[in-house]
Amino acid sequence: MELSILNCIVCLIVTPIVIHLIASRKKPNLPPGPRSFPIIGNLLDIGDKPHKYLADLAKIYGPIASLKLGQVNAIVVSSPETIRQVLETHDHVLSTRAIPDGARVLDHDKLGTLWVAPVSPIWKNVRKLFKSQLFSPKSLEANESIRQAKIEDLLSSVRQRAVKGEVVDVGAAAFTAVLNMMSCSIWSMDLADTNSEMVKQFKSRFGGVMEAFGKTNVSDFFPVVKKFDIQGVRRRNSVRLREMFVLIDEMIDGRLKMQESLDFTPKFDALHHLLNLDEEKNGEFLLDRNQIRHLILDLFVAGTDTSATIIQWAMAYLLQNPKVMSKAKEELNQIIGKGNAIIEESQIEKLPYLQAIIKETLRLQSSLLLPRKSQSQVTISGYTIPKGTQIIVNLWALGRDSNIWEQPNCFMPERFLGNLNTKGRDFGFIPFGSGRRICPGKPLGVRVVHLIVGSLVHWFDWKLEDGVTPENLNMDDKFRLTLEMAQPLRAIPLNL
Repeated sequence: MELSILNCIVCLIVTPIVIHLIASRKKPNLPPGPRSFPIIGNLLDIGDKPHKYLADLAKIYGPIASLKLGQVNAIVVSSPETIRQVLETHDHVLSTRAIPDGARVLDHDKLGTLWVAPVSPIWKNVRKLFKSQLFSPKSLEANESIRQAKIEDLLSSVRQRAVKGEVVDVGAAAFTAVLNMMSCSIWSMDLADTNSEMVKQFKSRFGGVMEAFGKTNVSDFFPVVKKFDIQGVRRRNSVRLREMFVLIDEMIDGRLKMQESLDFTPKFDALHHLLNLDEEKNGEFLLDRNQIRHLILDLFVAGTDTSATIIQWAMAYLLQNPKVMSKAKEELNQIIGKGNAIIEESQIEKLPYLQAIIKETLRLQSSLLLPRKSQSQVTISGYTIPKGTQIIVNLWALGRDSNIWEQPNCFMPERFLGNLNTKGRDFGFIPFGSGRRICPGKPLGVRVVHLIVGSLVHWFDWKLEDGVTPENLNMDDKFRLTLEMAQPLRAIPLNL
């Protein structure tokens, strides 16, 4: 009895001490950040413009801040130094993507080698393939005639609108032109033939995939409910990817059948390279059919939407700034010549002001890099970042940082007439990312954007549709996979 009483007394004394010790145990030295609500964290604060909310956090808490996205721990970095530590210093630990649950269908999270797949021997070999063959200077030069033909198609379509005095949806026109270029570069199929049933199916299904990948998914913030797929995102994405893979298989089968013909003339496009990899020349890897399917899908997704979005923003800024438009026209007339001359890709380097316009557009309208996930505990700027933390790089905040840019909210292409480049080494301006995850399609994307913007400016005068002026042009944005214009840009072309 006495022993029981003694045990109770000891428990009464020891228990609060243990509780106090546990409660007072030193917490990880996390970056500062806003208070979060139980369960939902900071999700209600973020709203539909996370790039702007996270930029506001940087103004309050500094260039590295922590927050809770539902049950997911996250940090956001938004200064050149903190971004350098993420993308360069600790790249080996932080290069793994935080894979959205909607991409975990048909093994796309493992085989989609461009944007979600983990760093692996296959991933590294595919990146080498991009650099040495698909996006090498030699390959791009060999396919220049394809892009020139698609530019002519675009100009012909816009010219018809100009004759009729009709409005052009600039974003839609840019998307169609870029999609045509990508299709011809990937498998030599012209999507300009709107009467083709395959073209109609491809455009419809591709649009469905783009919409699916851009959806917000509650499973990404509450991992405990992932297996239930409560919004049906995985189910819908699975259907859409299967539909796309049916079309991709038809293209692969058609090409393989053509290659069996004695009079077959090789088409040196991406599909040709992928189907004819030489194991001896490429070390020890070959791609199977399933990997090729996923890779082709990624090429379309990554290569089309981003370029088309930047083209639309660039044209919007030019229409909002007539003096910049006039200066661009003057440069194009001097280098390309007046009249109906087509811009050649070799001439882009002779157009520094056009290049500056594109860079300034990228500065203002870059969004968030695809999130990364720490594979082990790491220290950034003196703060402890636990294993499993999601890392968000806010390029939108970086591009509007007054510590880096003079008048950061103003469209001033002249700021880029110096030596600042987009190669991912100047961490104040990295629109294509940096490190091992830098965008592999940058060489093609840069050519496409300059060609289309330069051609639209060189061939036509432009005016905004009735009732819209440079002063009231809606420049609001909409957060998706890319930072889209909230209201599509509509303008009237005038033949010169």
